[in-house]
Amino acid sequence: MAHTFTSAVVPAGADAVWRAVRPFDAVDAWHPAIESSVLKEGGPATVGSLRQLRFADGITVVTERLTALDDTARTFTYELVEHPFPVRRSVSTLRVTPVTDTGEEFVEWWADSVEDSVDSAGAQALVRELYGSGLSALQQRFASVRDTVVD
Repeated sequence: MAHTFTSAVVPAGADAVWRAVRPFDAVDAWHPAIESSVLKEGGPATVGSLRQLRFADGITVVTERLTALDDTARTFTYELVEHPFPVRRSVSTLRVTPVTDTGEEFVEWWADSVEDSVDSAGAQALVRELYGSGLSALQQRFASVRDTVVD
């Protein structure tokens, strides 16, 4: 099993960051690699919900199931259900944790996967790139909000 981890410090409070990332059907609102996110079953905060993501390349489509959601701990977990990736199983978790001395947030996003192919490093690099670009987008989104408030 491969464990692929990404993280970033986001310049915003926990509630604001959590509001942005929490809705299971709204990843397309903040992640540049996701063109659309549509619920196929359930609700945006219902464990067991299915979402279908279409990537910005216009070709890649995946279906994911929400398997855990904890508003108190600001974390959710989901698994790939249908996808074109070289993995047999992949479970991902996103968690938002306060950085108490700065008022910023530490956002962690990781995947535990069982790969199909011998290219484990390539699969992990794909996840790191995908999750890293999402976390960078969150940083930019909240940095621009902070800059607007300060001006």
